Amino acid sequence: MTSRNQQLFEQSQKVIPGGVNSPVRAFKSVGGNPVFFQRGKGAHVWDVDGKSYIDYVGSWGPLILGHAHPDVVKAVQKTSENGLTFGAPTEAELEIAELICNLIPSIEQVRLVSSGTEAGMSAIRLARGFTGRNKIVKFEGCYHGHDDSLLVKAGSGALTFGNPSSAGVPQETAGHTIVLDYNDVSGLEENFKKFGNEIAAVIIEPVAGNMNLVAPTPDFLNTLRALCSQYGSVLIFDEVMTGFRVGLKCAQGRYQIKPDLTVLGKVIGGGMPMAAFGGRREIMQCLAPVGAVYQAGTLSGNPVAVAAGLTTLKLIQEAGFYENLADKTHQLTNGLTASAQKHGIDFCAQSIGGMFGLYFSKTIPASFAEVMACDKDAFNRFFHAMLDKGVYFAPSAFEAGFVSSMHTDAEINDTLSAADDIFTAW
Repeated sequence: MTSRNQQLFEQSQKVIPGGVNSPVRAFKSVGGNPVFFQRGKGAHVWDVDGKSYIDYVGSWGPLILGHAHPDVVKAVQKTSENGLTFGAPTEAELEIAELICNLIPSIEQVRLVSSGTEAGMSAIRLARGFTGRNKIVKFEGCYHGHDDSLLVKAGSGALTFGNPSSAGVPQETAGHTIVLDYNDVSGLEENFKKFGNEIAAVIIEPVAGNMNLVAPTPDFLNTLRALCSQYGSVLIFDEVMTGFRVGLKCAQGRYQIKPDLTVLGKVIGGGMPMAAFGGRREIMQCLAPVGAVYQAGTLSGNPVAVAAGLTTLKLIQEAGFYENLADKTHQLTNGLTASAQKHGIDFCAQSIGGMFGLYFSKTIPASFAEVMACDKDAFNRFFHAMLDKGVYFAPSAFEAGFVSSMHTDAEINDTLSAADDIFTAW
């Protein structure tokens, strides 16, 4: 008998390219067909066939409070009753902008947008307008949205899809982008020595999450900050994934590095489509309507999205929130590692705040090349075996995972028990 999941996927492929609206959802990396979800609550999701899963994707990071948190849902419902969009300023936009600026000291002014891609693209344009330069630097394996300038050896969906760049990107556009190795201090210094006076901006995930989780070395981030200051380049932290996920002050607070611009998304929307970019006042003042760099969006600062985001940002400030989140995430990664190693399987894991990475490797990777050397086939076997047992990890060996505040000891223990059964039979 054909499942409802299978039926929907077959129908979707007729009217949606690949049957999905974002490539990584297609299961191309792990094989098989994607799961169509019907509802979520807390740490669990249910597919259209009624099967439940413990969810470690969390809509790819936004759901730090879990699915359908009652306070967030209530805020969305109440705001919706007064209208879905106005295309005009609202008081709530001011409130969330002030909150973001108060929580992140490097952000003196902020502009709300609708997606991480839009925020990243706008931050790059702003940096070029501010400096009058064209070149930008990014790092192999980091993904910053599908802007032409940034789809150069990109990670995340493009990497999973087996095409680390993209057709349709003009060569002359890509030619302005310098791609370096993550955590490579000498390569960074060499390229700044050669091109420093031409570099408008460096954009980086301060903790990489789109080639699986790769942590930065302190020397790498400190050198990056020093070089950008020395050569007058704008340092952009892409905290779409890490923003309010690895700590209340984000990755920049965790590593004590102050970027010039910050790109935010995911958590700040509370599950609704919202993102932002902000930073030093003198740079942000280059934006229209006060400056010459144009950026606009009909649904920017959408009141329903702002309501969800505001509620989320208020709840994550509760005492002990991040300590509990980090403890649960450590419990997961430590338990998985112990189980795999007990059975002689080359496996390791790490976590930072509420993010984690799983690697079928003897050592934790520190670069794109080391991530690519992990056993992808072993991950695919593990993914499907866990999916069969009702545990939903990201359908790609190149993505970080996420724990929410609604994951309890029960969910973690059930996950570890399922993994141990799999490793035992491995």
